[in-house]
Amino acid sequence: MDKKQLRIVFMGTPEISAYVFQAMIDDGYHFVGLIAQPDKPIGRKKEIVPVPTKVVALKHHIPVFQPLKIRLDYEFAKALKPDVIVTLAYGQIVPQGLLDIPTHGCINLHGSLLPSLRGASPMQYALIHGLKETGITLMQMIDKMDAGLMYASRKVAVDPEETMTTLTEKFKVVAKELILTELPHYIDGKLPGKSQDESLVTFAPLIKPDAEHLNLSLPVQSVVNWTRALTDHPGGYLLDQDLKIKIYKARVANTLVSAPVGTVVKADKDGLLIQGIDGQMAILELQKEGRKRVDYKAFVNGNSGLLGGVLK
Repeated sequence: MDKKQLRIVFMGTPEISAYVFQAMIDDGYHFVGLIAQPDKPIGRKKEIVPVPTKVVALKHHIPVFQPLKIRLDYEFAKALKPDVIVTLAYGQIVPQGLLDIPTHGCINLHGSLLPSLRGASPMQYALIHGLKETGITLMQMIDKMDAGLMYASRKVAVDPEETMTTLTEKFKVVAKELILTELPHYIDGKLPGKSQDESLVTFAPLIKPDAEHLNLSLPVQSVVNWTRALTDHPGGYLLDQDLKIKIYKARVANTLVSAPVGTVVKADKDGLLIQGIDGQMAILELQKEGRKRVDYKAFVNGNSGLLGGVLK
């Protein structure tokens, strides 16, 4: 396989995709196009900012395509004559018509050890489920969600206080190593692929905005796991009346049940504790709506009357 002769289209959008995209360029691969999600307004000023992969592509003079709906707009890919399409966190369902275009098909770096956690949010659900280990699978893209042949995988350890931010940092390095090692073998036909065991399939559906409101009716450890999965962006939150308080770091403090769920049972220099259904949760880092993110000591000092209040 000659890297410079291979015509590759990269499909991906966020920072993790940009990291792997750049690594493949640095390794000598030739890209004839990037397909990414459309640019979106960011921040309070709603300024249109290029998605991370687009920044990489423009720097290297690689053509960029950002269809609003790829299932309706992919004819442009035929003219690119790709040998293979490599995908990582693109963000839309890829239609069969596009999958049929490349000579060597389409492959995807999926953020779990398949067949576990098929779907849009596998890394988040590894944290939500409290897994101690997850990984990345290089897989065949077919017209059924994350159900194609598995070509290779790498495991990733999940630390007890891992967040989505720290796990993403681990994943992008492992994803880079996986694609750089295995893509030549795939192109040369040395990765026959293994079928997934359908009896072992689990799912990781897209996390929608309403799930960012932390559910205190869950066990405390589950609430903590959700905060990990939503940190640092977008951030899980509780409500103090109508104000959002984002929780960025929390842990299970104890198994005491001494007040109604959501009650602030401690608020001093030694801790900020919230009552859960099966114990109390220590809040370590948080952010009140309209304020800066702080540790619990600064929050307690800056907000009087916390003790006995109720968060929902």
